[in-house]
Amino acid sequence: MEDDARFEDGQEKPLNLGAFDGEDLKVLSALVQDAVFPVSEMRWQASERRFALLLNRFRWEDEGLKRHGAERVQSVLVIDNVQGVSSQGIDRKDKDIILSLLSIDWQPGEDADGALELVLAGDGAIRLTVEALEVSLRDVTRPYRAPSGKAPEHDLS
Repeated sequence: MEDDARFEDGQEKPLNLGAFDGEDLKVLSALVQDAVFPVSEMRWQASERRFALLLNRFRWEDEGLKRHGAERVQSVLVIDNVQGVSSQGIDRKDKDIILSLLSIDWQPGEDADGALELVLAGDGAIRLTVEALEVSLRDVTRPYRAPSGKAPEHDLS
């Protein structure tokens, strides 16, 4: 017998999602669009074959936007099975620089391997070669009011 749905089941909850194929990754990419992070919050753990970012993610999935205003939440984006990391257009020596993540693109290889490209505003990018696609996104704080007070906008022209 199934339990009836409860009112609490409809509450906005922290995200804890994984991506193991290109379709899953499209969902995560949409959720991290316009996330911002200091360059100092990137970690490449070569011995564990893991790359991680602590992001300040805009809550695109938030249905209460009109009720309480634009919100962000700190989230951890983890990419496992990483064989190599490279970047372009990022001055990693400038620890005060804030990066803006636009999308995560998947370029499959011949087997389960491939490359992930984290596309950044301002023509920057981080490329991760992976043995297999395994990405997770987990909210780690409570949502907070976005400092700008509004949703990010994109010029589509």
